[in-house]
Formats: sequence, structure tokens, C-alpha cells
Amino acid sequence: MDLVLARLREAGFDAVSAEHAPGGVVAMAAMATLRDGSRVFAKTLRGAGEDLFAVEAEGLRVLRELGGATTPEVLAVTPHLLVLEPLCPRPDDSERFWEDLGRMLAAVHAVTSKRFGWHRDGWLGRLRQDNTWDEDGHAFFAERRILRWLPEPLVEAAFDADERRSLERLCAALPELLPPRGPVLTHGDLWRENILADPAGGPALIDPAVSYSWAEADLSMLWCSPRPPASDRFFSAYDEVAPLADGWRERMRVFHLRELLSSIAHDDGGWGAAREVREIIAPFARRSR
Repeated sequence: MDLVLARLREAGFDAVSAEHAPGGVVAMAAMATLRDGSRVFAKTLRGAGEDLFAVEAEGLRVLRELGGATTPEVLAVTPHLLVLEPLCPRPDDSERFWEDLGRMLAAVHAVTSKRFGWHRDGWLGRLRQDNTWDEDGHAFFAERRILRWLPEPLVEAAFDADERRSLERLCAALPELLPPRGPVLTHGDLWRENILADPAGGPALIDPAVSYSWAEADLSMLWCSPRPPASDRFFSAYDEVAPLADGWRERMRVFHLRELLSSIAHDDGGWGAAREVREIIAPFARRSR
């Protein structure tokens, strides 16, 4: 917390105290109290921040200005520090909250592009997200969202050569597994911990990894991760605004491969991410004679 306070002061904030804020696996996060009694949320890194915080700040702005989503106001951004207005805990038992979130995400996904990708690479956790433009959605998802993880040391260690080939065969079969859809604006890291509430109790989004991708890639993050029962209303409300195509539930695990591989690459796969990957790629295995 001393480092957070020091960097807040360097950025012009008269911070008098800071306490650890839960969540997040990359940066140190804190709720800081300023001398006038107001509070801000701050994130920092021990080393050079490169453009991580600048990319995050841009993503929050784009979701708000283009997609109409509620995101926290960015109060300051430097290579080492991101300061945001504070948000509130997520009301997991509120069906109304999840319904509003479903409609909010449907509005974000109504923003379209002619190409998949983004004008700059981003970050997923502490690792780079390749956003190179591509007009082919299947090639984009295969190369930039799945196969991109194979060279990561922890992913390389988790799977043998046969399993890697099975994953490559699954990617080659994506045109048969995933119906073609146009690219839409996506949050990119939409698991439950990146969903909070604004002061009025409505949904607010944080920690984006934006790009123009498939809408179902966002949906898979919530569908395949642990979530409260009330969140079922999210999918119903989303479907009312942006009708879901037949078979969407069956496609969720294929889209979730990207998150599973990222989890392994970040050394957060001890909960069974590699086992889930093996289950998904099993139909694409070819046994040696």
C-alpha cells in the first residue's frame, strides 16, 4: 500500500490512506482515501507498466462511448498507475441487476465492424492479446485467441504433442463448429469479477480486453464460469434484445477454450483448466495404431 500511496501522490492525489481491494491477478489494487474524505480506486504495478493501463483506460472509454455501457470514470492514467472512480459490490441475488446487464451487453454487441481485431494489441491479464486485423472470423479466433497460447511456457508444459495436434485439428474445424457471424464490439474478459455495480445499483463493467470479435465469445465467459443462480436472467434478457442463434449453449465450451488456455498460461489452472481443455479436444484426437 505504500507504493500505491506514493504513486497517487506523484499523480497529484492527496492520499492519506489505502486499503487492499480484492480481485485482480496482475496489478496491486487499493481503495484510497484522500485528505478531503473522498475515495478513489487505484491500481499499480511494481515494474514498468508499458501500455497496460492506457489500453485499459481506452477500453473503458470505448465501452461507454460506443457501446453505452456503464464503466467507471478514469481519473488518471500513467504507465504505472490507473485511478478510477470507486464502484460498489455486485448484488448477485438480484435478477433485475442481471437482466439490466444482459441488455447492456446486447447494446455493446450492437456496435459492429467490418473486420475482426482492434487498432492496437491489448492485454489479457499480464500477457499480450494479439488483435491483428483479420476479415476471417474463424482464422482470427483460431490464431489470435486459441493457438496464440500454445507457445506460452506453462501451456507448452501442460499438453503433449498429440494433445496440441488435437487442439490444432479443432481449430481447423471451426468453420464447421461455429456458424459465421460478423464482428461486434466485445468486452473480452467478461467473467463475474469484472462486473460491479454503480452507486445506483446498476451493472458496471471493469477490466476490459476489448476487440471486435464474436458476441458468443463474451457470453461464454459468464456461461462457463461459476456464477450465481440469478444470473440466468442475464441470458434471457440478452436474448430478448439480441436473439441467440440455435445451438449457442453447445458452442460455449469451444469459445471458452481461450479462457482456459489463458488461465494455464497465467499459472492459474490448478482448478482443472487443463482437464477441461482435454475434454473439449477429445473428439479431435487421433489414436496411434
